[in-house]
Amino acid sequence: MPPPASHHPARDASRRPPRFLIVEDEKRLALSLARGLTAEGFAVDVVHDGLEGLQRAAEGAYDLVVLDIMLPGMNGYRVCAALRAAGHDVPILMLTAKDGEYDEAEGLDTGADDYLTKPFSYVVLVARVKALLRRRGTAGGSSVHTLGPLRVDTAARRVLRDESEVPLTAKEFAVLEQLVVRTGEVVSKAEILEHVWDFAYDGDPNIVEVYISTLRKKLGAELIRTVRGAGYRLEAPR
Repeated sequence: MPPPASHHPARDASRRPPRFLIVEDEKRLALSLARGLTAEGFAVDVVHDGLEGLQRAAEGAYDLVVLDIMLPGMNGYRVCAALRAAGHDVPILMLTAKDGEYDEAEGLDTGADDYLTKPFSYVVLVARVKALLRRRGTAGGSSVHTLGPLRVDTAARRVLRDESEVPLTAKEFAVLEQLVVRTGEVVSKAEILEHVWDFAYDGDPNIVEVYISTLRKKLGAELIRTVRGAGYRLEAPR
């Protein structure tokens, strides 16, 4: 297995295939994912233990980490939290056999960028990792998006309005992030549900409207426009 790179992945990602780390103790699943992602053109390393996964991810050689929650040594929640506490902003896609709002909220609260419940479609997994890579590359690789008095840092997961921090829950931030990385574009309710809640979510889709309403109250009603029959559009204040 090649030694970890000593550079930051985002600096020269255009000159090499994106490198993924899969941390999954189900060896058959891990190797199957590795083969599939390698066929997609990605470079993939696999480990089966949480402690080893943390050590490898902390070396900073990866563009994305696919992280199971139920792991020997250290569970995925703790691995994710430790990486974020140490300042690592690598995108993390969490995998779990569990389901339910509580588990998903815990995963997002520890700093995960997306969440997938087993069993999942491989096609959906590939779509998710590609979406995370595109998000990473938004605005020339910058994680800070400025809209008038509002600054959204998707890496630090912070929102500032007129230099004062606006506290958001993990779900509120995740909804806002879907809009901010596509500022000026219409984002459908279905797209928000798929990326923030989970592709298999079968609850009330109007939950998106509830979070949009909360974001408007916290950030300003003029920021998020409803496009009737299509979705929502984030607009910079005039």
